[in-house]
Amino acid sequence: MGFALGLLLVAITTEVAATAALPRTDGFTHPGWTLLVIAGYAVSIWLLAIIVRHIPVSVTYAIWAGLGTAAIAVVGVVALGDHMDWIKAAAIALIVIGVVVLNLHGAH
Repeated sequence: MGFALGLLLVAITTEVAATAALPRTDGFTHPGWTLLVIAGYAVSIWLLAIIVRHIPVSVTYAIWAGLGTAAIAVVGVVALGDHMDWIKAAAIALIVIGVVVLNLHGAH
């Protein structure tokens, strides 16, 4: 299961990188950036297909979506100029707490 969790982190990182590159596609009018985004999403989904052999799909997807959402929110603020306020920060914290609880519950 440790290997699957490691792959899940790679899938999340790949998806977050692709999402961070999405604004550079300018509505998919820049072929290089568009190819990078599509390839990133494809690799991330391919990894998920491998991961669900070892971790239940409900847990896999919840972790992927939750941590991916939190990570892209942070990347958006740090690298893409998105605005952060206390409500957004609290919402991100709740997402992370939910993923942690889900993992702790799934470990039993």
